[in-house]
Amino acid sequence: MAAALDSDRHLERVQQLTQALEALEDGPDKRIAEELVGAIVALYGYGLERIIGVLADSGVAGQEIHERMVDDGVVASLLLIHDLYPIDLETRVREALDSVRPYMESHGGDVELLGLEDGVARLRLAGSCHGCAASAATLELAIKDALDEAAPDLAGLEVEGVAATNGAHAPTPTWMSLDSAADVARGELRTVAVHGAELVVANIDGTLLAYRSRCAGCDASLGDAALSGEILTCARCGRGFDLPRAGRALGSERAQLEPVPLLRPAGSGVKVALGR
Repeated sequence: MAAALDSDRHLERVQQLTQALEALEDGPDKRIAEELVGAIVALYGYGLERIIGVLADSGVAGQEIHERMVDDGVVASLLLIHDLYPIDLETRVREALDSVRPYMESHGGDVELLGLEDGVARLRLAGSCHGCAASAATLELAIKDALDEAAPDLAGLEVEGVAATNGAHAPTPTWMSLDSAADVARGELRTVAVHGAELVVANIDGTLLAYRSRCAGCDASLGDAALSGEILTCARCGRGFDLPRAGRALGSERAQLEPVPLLRPAGSGVKVALGR
């Protein structure tokens, strides 16, 4: 029996080999290699198409197997490559945007799909985050990652409402698994640690929101903070912060907690983005 395949490492190796092939000088050897790759991909595509056809003719049992195949990330990626995925591109794009909408709304904003043409999605950032630096970061981190997972066959992305960055480049954050927060119940506040960073994760009406565990008023840890409805209250200084409104302090004070991008893709656990 063949050993289990590490799909992520294998995909990375495929990408490396593809880049190496593309870097070769034009010539008969390169043309033969490219033709071989194309023939193998076409053969697997033809095989997958026949498998899907057999399942379609196999009634309820075949449908259940088909659904299990679609839910498998590795198989789903192959189905997408060969245009055999059962859910159309626009539906997958909309589902991806729905998955990041809670994070957008926590910044007082939203994202809207304006159209999808020739595989290119046109989006518009709306609300109080429109045109601000946080919008660009939210786009790069949350929206792009969600689209990469749900619609890797998307040809491009055009966005209205992204502010210019004046040439400054923020450090590229890394998406990290946070499955320890997957079972945070409604109304619960939990302190979690991920790669040396302490976060607080709150479940507000079924939506998970994450923040750095540091009070914006007194700099104390929020590990002992209290959560009442949508308001988190620091145990040391008593300041209250509105979590769905990006952690803004109550009243006129211009203090704000540091939100952490959080995604909860269906079947993929919880992920947060932290700066390297």
